[in-house]
Amino acid sequence: QVQLVESGGGLVQPGGSLRLTCVTSGNIFSIRDMGWYRQAPGKQRESVAIISPGGVTNYADSVKGRFTISRDNAKDTVSLQMNSLKPEDTAVYYCKAITWSRRDYWGQGTQVTVSS
Repeated sequence: QVQLVESGGGLVQPGGSLRLTCVTSGNIFSIRDMGWYRQAPGKQRESVAIISPGGVTNYADSVKGRFTISRDNAKDTVSLQMNSLKPEDTAVYYCKAITWSRRDYWGQGTQVTVSS
């Protein structure tokens, strides 16, 4: 079992920044990839950014150049630095862990609202 707890969401003005953090616990050695996903009202959940154990990253086109995912294996955390935020970034952001046995674990989500 893997547990994930996100933090760092909130209300920010367009053009502002937020940093999301996901703390993992439990069977952390089973974790392969870590990722951030988001779900806006009335829309499907979508991938935002993924990072491999070796640090290889993959981003959605809509966030490239603005968001940065990072992983601290010593602290068992994964973070998402979000800059130049836009109203369309408003969503609930979820942390996801994918194990080597291809099992998925999700956090409870954190709300990000971009509005003036």
